[in-house]
Amino acid sequence: MTLQTSHVVILRDVTQDDRQRLLDWRNSPEVAAFMYSDHEIGQAEHDRWFDGMAGDARRRYWVIEVDGEPVGLANLADIDVRNRRCAWAYYLASPSVRGLGVGSYIEFWMIEYVFGTLGFDKLWCEVLLSNESVWKLHERYGFQREALFRHHVIKDGAPANVVGLGLLARDWSSRRDQMVQRLLEKGYAVPFA
Repeated sequence: MTLQTSHVVILRDVTQDDRQRLLDWRNSPEVAAFMYSDHEIGQAEHDRWFDGMAGDARRRYWVIEVDGEPVGLANLADIDVRNRRCAWAYYLASPSVRGLGVGSYIEFWMIEYVFGTLGFDKLWCEVLLSNESVWKLHERYGFQREALFRHHVIKDGAPANVVGLGLLARDWSSRRDQMVQRLLEKGYAVPFA
């Protein structure tokens, strides 16, 4: 088997230099289409959100870089140390990296971080039902559908359904080796190895 040439993917902490980039990404049609809200985010609203990250122990953000170029954002939210669980999400703002397996790499990285580094028991997420490629990726990694939130958000003026998915640490341990192999076949080094 021949391995594809992989790209170097890292997740780094968000810095002040990312402030405008994140606003631009969030307002881009490619990203906004998959967010709960689809109004244009103004500077004041964005600044409140961005400034609110500092010192908020219930959320954490990383900029995704591919080959040294910022291409997206990943985050943990609703971090609950007592109950050992959190939610997560990510987006790739740059169309140039779609189809390269970056989403799979980010999925693996976040799962390993939450279960390995944080020692949590559960990772969960919510995805618009119409965003089939993302919720199917989550399911491939072992997430199970735990909820269907009907008419949960308004998108383009119409009610939209949302899928709730969860992954338990004990379920990840049985899926992990298969997902390691998947990353290796795509030419990626395994994070946290």
